[in-house]
Amino acid sequence: MYYIAMERTVFQQLNQWKSSPRRKPLILQGARQVGKTWVMREFGRRSFKNTAYVNFDNNAAMKRLFEGDFDIPRLVLALSAQKCRSRPAAFKTRLSNI
Repeated sequence: MYYIAMERTVFQQLNQWKSSPRRKPLILQGARQVGKTWVMREFGRRSFKNTAYVNFDNNAAMKRLFEGDFDIPRLVLALSAQKCRSRPAAFKTRLSNI
């Protein structure tokens, strides 16, 4: 019962973020092993036509991509290329509509 209520609350908050016309990048923080990655992947699956998942722990190239500037066209191009190379392709606990 608590799990369903928590899931509903989390997805309601994420949908509020998604529907905001002035939304900023989403960063989900929390303790280890509590389901952050599952929430982001499930939210992406439910709410976006396309998402990209990148685990920075095991992808040095993607980690380097975000160490420089945050030039959006450059990031989108690189993330799109990453998605084409590997499936599933969303940032570790970060989601982007690509």
